Amino acid sequence: MTYFSALGNPLSGSGSPWSGVPGTTAWRALLALAVVFVLLVTTGWTAVRKHELAEGPRDAALLAWEKSTFAGRQLPDPDSRPSVIARFFSSLSAGQQHRLATSHPLVVGNLGGTPLKLRYEANRAALVDARDVERKRMVDDRLTDEGRQEAGRRMHRFEAMLRPGRQILAFDPTARGRAAEVFGDLGRAQRVSVVVPGVDTDLLTFQRTWRPYSAPVGMAGALQKEQRRTAPYVHTATIAWADYTAPVGLGVDAASGGPAEDGAKRLNKLVRSLPSTVRDPQVEVALFCHSYGSVVCGVAADDLPRRVTDIAVAGSPGMRVDSAGELGTAAHIWAMRDRDDWIADVPHMNFGGLGHGADPVSDSFGSRHLSAGAAVGHTGYFVPRTRSLTNFAAVGTGSYRNVDCDSSDPGCAAVTE
Repeated sequence: MTYFSALGNPLSGSGSPWSGVPGTTAWRALLALAVVFVLLVTTGWTAVRKHELAEGPRDAALLAWEKSTFAGRQLPDPDSRPSVIARFFSSLSAGQQHRLATSHPLVVGNLGGTPLKLRYEANRAALVDARDVERKRMVDDRLTDEGRQEAGRRMHRFEAMLRPGRQILAFDPTARGRAAEVFGDLGRAQRVSVVVPGVDTDLLTFQRTWRPYSAPVGMAGALQKEQRRTAPYVHTATIAWADYTAPVGLGVDAASGGPAEDGAKRLNKLVRSLPSTVRDPQVEVALFCHSYGSVVCGVAADDLPRRVTDIAVAGSPGMRVDSAGELGTAAHIWAMRDRDDWIADVPHMNFGGLGHGADPVSDSFGSRHLSAGAAVGHTGYFVPRTRSLTNFAAVGTGSYRNVDCDSSDPGCAAVTE
């Protein structure tokens, strides 16, 4: 049972999830009580749940890596700092690097500190393997019709990710799967934007043909194009980061901080592993956190390195704090929400571990409010020709003077170049 099982799925439309229901203060108060009641009935007073990764290809790959040696040497611990991984690969010849990526693609392709082109190469090899597995499953009589159809969807997703020019930075086909993709030249970037998506994000929803800008690939691709259009003099790269296990639907997981805790650790690891350039030894990073992704960014904030200069949230259910000052970061905190976003009707609270705290666009939170002009609905913030996307691009390129602030926040323009 989910929050809204009796009322319909709010993700199914672009406006309010309940046709004909007024967005009044009384209604929101009633909804808050209903949500709390449903969650307490279905989960009890405690919502702490442990999540363990299912055993699969990635676990098998790590085990094989740990048992292997290469050129008479012990392979580095996959959890080593990026600098340790970088030193190891710099000691190998180009041919040795290629052989290691080919023999251990699911490890090399996900190791921070590995040369970027080698990660792309390794993940391409891992995708080929995963595609071939799903292709066999499509005709496996031991599977149900539904299982074979699922295999077909996964196979087509992997084939799409194998198209020429795609730069897959992370890939894990285990269970629902995880991935990350780079747009632009990450090795030359002065500023890096990272798109952190929300619920129901996995390999099958990593990109979409219908409503493409509601999926991580479409979001990041649109942001990168807008950054290049509005600030062509700034070398940028954008990462579609779906490399964490997001909640499924709007149930207990989406109301709790469990998935965000794991996601925050993985996000922090990504940011710390981003390559530096000769021109910019401390490449600056901006996080663009949508929906539950803003919970991940909120939990991660106090441990992020100083290279993170900006955290921008859109359609946020909260960041698990009561104010921006509690995030424990020196980064600029930006927030936006369009008038049609149903997230405004979700209670911004934290009760017994459920809920994500104060509303980031409330006056008391302390964020800088960005205009979301022309955006429609909960998933419309990255659509081209919206003011929300143009504002994101201004933040991503550090062009703060070009930011269009929401009229309700006179302090937004206080950030200077």
